[in-house]
Amino acid sequence: MNFGRLPRVLTVGVPLASIAALCPLIPGLAEPVRTVMAQMSIQQTLVVRVPARVPQKPLKWREKKGPKCIVMANIAGAAVVADDAIDVALRGGQRMRAEFSSRCPALDYYSGFYILPTEDGRICAGRDVIRTRSGGQCEIRRFRKLVVDD
Repeated sequence: MNFGRLPRVLTVGVPLASIAALCPLIPGLAEPVRTVMAQMSIQQTLVVRVPARVPQKPLKWREKKGPKCIVMANIAGAAVVADDAIDVALRGGQRMRAEFSSRCPALDYYSGFYILPTEDGRICAGRDVIRTRSGGQCEIRRFRKLVVDD
């Protein structure tokens, strides 16, 4: 990592009498107490280098029969892939596709969604819904397991 410049500002206020007590030999410092404000700028830059990756051939997925429910704690991420489905990445590298009972176009427009926690800590097809950021709901019809198609 290479560290560089990041702007910072430090403002210091010191009573003039304090300086006079520390430096009695400086003429003119025995005057009435005033606050002297000074501003000092310290600059640094932080540069984070990200290595470029060689573009890889996109993976093609094949769907297989999936489970009825997914444990919420195992969800590592998700991506909107169509207006009627999202792909869910699980810890450990497994992928699932959550298919909705109808189209859910607001998912792609607002780039995200919510899943409300349940008492049992699972998301189940036929029971739970994905909530869009615009306030809509999309019922999960089924989960499909995704495997890489050779």
